[in-house]
Amino acid sequence: MERPRRPVPAGYGRVDVLVLCTANRCRSPMAEALLADRLASTGVPATVTSAGMLASGVAPPTEVVAALAPYGLDISEHRSRHLEAADVEAADLVVGMARSHVRDAVVLVPGAWPRIFTLKELARRGSDAGPRRPGERLARWLARVGEERVQSELQGDADVDDVADPLGGAPEAYVATAALLEGLVDRVVALAWPAR
Repeated sequence: MERPRRPVPAGYGRVDVLVLCTANRCRSPMAEALLADRLASTGVPATVTSAGMLASGVAPPTEVVAALAPYGLDISEHRSRHLEAADVEAADLVVGMARSHVRDAVVLVPGAWPRIFTLKELARRGSDAGPRRPGERLARWLARVGEERVQSELQGDADVDDVADPLGGAPEAYVATAALLEGLVDRVVALAWPAR
């Protein structure tokens, strides 16, 4: 499915985004591919990578590859990558699929807290804060988005800001996850890199 190109004016600098999930086999590679595609189609210079908390070198399930095929995205060559502190340190924005991934990243690099969110939280809080203003740096927008946010919100098992893991589910669960991620990615890109 070919996305219409939405030109973004000059002024957005290069951005490095890191996407996290547990195994780096389902949710984060799907979100990585969708986000990289969306940013490329809007003309935002970006590097989007993903990582997980488990072993490196594992291929995505065939259901994940199939779920992204309708978007014109092929991640069959993706291999899982274990999260390292250097990954978090290098990223301008870190996006977890669940609060547990945000917790893991903050434990690795506590100072990165202002730029680490779950994807759902970023879309929700970003909608409340409003889109990035002309000339506003990404870090400043993230600070507005995260105002009044406290790390204690990461405790507990509430899953309101989590994207459920489809691993082991029916093929329809992977398709539904891809659709959910596409909607969230589109919202975040429209807020963080609005066309003017």
